[in-house]
Parts: sequence; structure tokens; C-alpha cells
Amino acid sequence: MATNFTPSTEPLRPSTANSTEMQASTPRELRAQPSTTLEVPGQQGIDGTIENTTGTRPATPNTNPTGVASHAPSLRNAGYPHTQVVFTDADFVQPPPLNYSLQPRKKAIFWFWTLIFLDCVCMPLGLYFGMWYGLTRDQLSANAVFSISTALLGTVSIAEYIIRFMRLWRKNSNCRVIGAERHYLDWFHWNLSVGWFFVMIELIVGTCPRNPPIRLLAMPAPTMCFAIGCELLLVDLLRCLKVPAPCRISSLPMGAPLRPGIYAYIEDICAVDGSGGTEFRQRLNLRYQASKEFREMLHRLTLFWGFGAIATSALCTVLIFTIQRDAAYVIGWTVPFIWAGVFTSITIPWVQRSLKHEYSCWTEARWKA
Repeated sequence: MATNFTPSTEPLRPSTANSTEMQASTPRELRAQPSTTLEVPGQQGIDGTIENTTGTRPATPNTNPTGVASHAPSLRNAGYPHTQVVFTDADFVQPPPLNYSLQPRKKAIFWFWTLIFLDCVCMPLGLYFGMWYGLTRDQLSANAVFSISTALLGTVSIAEYIIRFMRLWRKNSNCRVIGAERHYLDWFHWNLSVGWFFVMIELIVGTCPRNPPIRLLAMPAPTMCFAIGCELLLVDLLRCLKVPAPCRISSLPMGAPLRPGIYAYIEDICAVDGSGGTEFRQRLNLRYQASKEFREMLHRLTLFWGFGAIATSALCTVLIFTIQRDAAYVIGWTVPFIWAGVFTSITIPWVQRSLKHEYSCWTEARWKA
């Protein structure tokens, strides 16, 4: 049976071969319909077996009678299993559900960011001012002050990095990238690794001299902001230019049409750090293909975070190399985290409003149809 695919940048179209009459008579009742049914292919293991990752129904071959599906080009062989999910709700009552919420994870998120704040903000500032002004220069040299503070910096971040690596690397990982081998890890992990590499260079070079350059030692956080912002905007620019993916970007295979830069960050962080698992990767992929509103929202978020990160990095760099050095050190280790907190507080209600608008437009358009 021939199978017709639409480009991954186009919305999924409903199957009409086996569709039933709509039972609802008003848009309100349409919104009360049960969630869409997904048929999610399992993740192919090393031994060739298929694991069910949805927890809702066993993985089965695609039996869509119309063969209408949205498909991103991918390598179709045993080494790279098909990465798409199949949407079987013929009536398209609602957008394909993500089945993910921050509500049950609020406590874990609070404690994680509290530890990050203590580790990456309070520790470098406390150790610097405590040892620099609390001890005389006869007791502790300038080089020793920064050597100690640098050695203790990032303890929580490194522990989280190792935990994340183990979750992705283990043989039966339930959060691995769709269609990739275990050694790939994911896009966010590789970016984190590269970012840490350059941060370590700055810290090592800064602590080697007898009189460490304090302004250079204030640059790690702005450097990370600059790297993240440039990558987000570069990926989105290539997407607008219709350049295919030059390499695998999480679940997006090489050669497929690119997606907004923030897409891979959402996929990886929610799947691994947020315990959404491989199922979330599959559902996010389906939602992206099915909903134009969702794709436009991710594009706007990419520009918002990308330009914001670069602007914050530029502002911090200018201040660090122009103002008094103690104030510069404080700026370098506080402003990037303040920026991240402010942008997060803006992003959460923004996304909530966008999703409500998406549902409203979806159900109204379906009712008119």
C-alpha cells in the first residue's frame, strides 16, 4: 500500500476513512472530548526488540488506512528506526497532547534551582569576599584565593552533569533520543559539555598567574549566555534559509528540515531532567508537526531567548571590563542568573496563554468545519 507523507513543516491532516460523526453540539462540548489517542512506535533496542514507551497501548505497526502522516526525512533502516508517532484521532478534536505538566514537579524544580543558586552565585561570591577581605594577604595569597574558589565552583552542576549522563547512557534508558545510539547522548548534553570546556579554560587560565585577572574570572556565566544565544539564533536562521540539519539534533536526524533552536532544548530538558522520557520526545514531535500555532510559538521563544542571552552577555562583558573590579566580579556572577529568572517568569505565563489560544483556535476551527 502506498504511503503519502506531507512535509514535517506542514500540519497533520485528519484521516477521514474511518471517521465517526461528532457527538458534540457546541464548542464547549468539543473541548470536553477525551484526549487524542496516540500510537507510538517503541524504541528499538540493541537486540532489535521494540519497547512500548507510552504506557497506554502496545506499539503496533502503522495501520493508518489513508496513509496520511506528517514525516520528517530520516534514514529508514535498522540502525535508524522511524522517529515519528502516528496520530489516530480521525476527528482532530484537540491538538495532540503533550501529557506533561510542571505542577507535580514544582518541588523538584525549586530545590534544583536553589542548589544551583547556592553553587554558582553564593559560593563564588562568598569565597571571594570572605577570603579576600576576611584574611590578610600574609595568610592567603591572591592566587590561593581564586584557586580555592575555582576548585569548589560548580559542584552541584558537575554532579547533575554526571547524573544526566548516566540516565542517557544506561542500557535500558527510558529517556534516550529517538532513533540514535546510546553514545549520542542528546543535543543539550553536548552543548553543556562544550560550554563547560570553555568555562574551564577561562577559570584555569585565570588562576595560573600570581595575581589572577579577576575580570577574566568573572566571565564564565556571560560566556555561557553568549554561546547559548548564538546557537539558538544560528539554528533558527538556518531553518529560515531552509538549510537541512547538518548533523543529528536530538531526535531530528541529519538531513531533516531544521526546527526552531529552542525545540531541542525543550525536548532534552523535559525528557531527561524533567523525567518526561522518550514518550515526551515523541509527543513533542507530533505536536510540532500537527500545530502551526505551536511552531510559531517556538520560533518566537527562540528569538526571545536568543537575543536576550546575547544582550545579557554583551552588557555583562562591557560592565566587567569597565567598572571597579569587585563590582565587576559581582556583576559577572549575578546578572546572568537574574536574567534567566526574569525571562523564565515571563516565559511561563506566555506559554500558558499561547497554549490556551492554540486550543481555542483549534476547537473553534474544528467546530466551524
